[in-house]
Amino acid sequence: MAFSAVMIAACIVLSRFYIPLHESLTLSVTFLARALCALVCGPLVAMVFAVAEDTLSFFLSSGGYPYFPGYALTTLLGCLTYALFFYRARITWRRIILAKTLTNIQNVFLGSLWSAMLYSKGYLYYMTTSAVKNLIYLPIQILMLALVLRCVLPALRRQGLVPQQLTDGRITF
Repeated sequence: MAFSAVMIAACIVLSRFYIPLHESLTLSVTFLARALCALVCGPLVAMVFAVAEDTLSFFLSSGGYPYFPGYALTTLLGCLTYALFFYRARITWRRIILAKTLTNIQNVFLGSLWSAMLYSKGYLYYMTTSAVKNLIYLPIQILMLALVLRCVLPALRRQGLVPQQLTDGRITF
C-alpha cells in the first residue's frame, strides 16, 4: 500500500511534466508510475490505485474539465493490463510491447467514447485523432517504459519487491 501511495504521488507530480513533440502534441509520462505500481503491487491493488490516482489527480489539477468516472475506468483497465503483463512475471520486450499497445488501444476506444459523450464532436472524430496521437506515442512510450524498467528492476529486486528477472536483473537490449 505504501508503494502504491508513493506512485499516486509520483503520478500527480509527473502530470506536471510532459515532453513536447509538436506544437499541439505533448507526451505525458504518468504511465510510467502506473506501470511500476502494477508491476510491484499486482492487479487488485493496481485497480484500487488507478481509481484513487485518477480521482486525486482530477481534484488536484483538473484544468477546468468536468469529472467523469469513465476516465477512471480507462485508467483502471490500463493498470490492470500492466499488472497482468508485469506482476510476478519475467519482464521481456514482448510483454512491454503488448502491455503498452493494449493500453494505448484502450485509451483510443474508451477515451474517444468518453470525449464523445462529454463534448460536441462525434465518436469517429475523437477516435481518429486519438488513434493518430497514440500511434505516434507508442514507440516512444515503449522505449521509455523499457528504459525505466531496465533502470529500476535491479533496485526493486534488491528490495524484494519483484522476483529475479535475468541473471543481472535487467532487460536486455
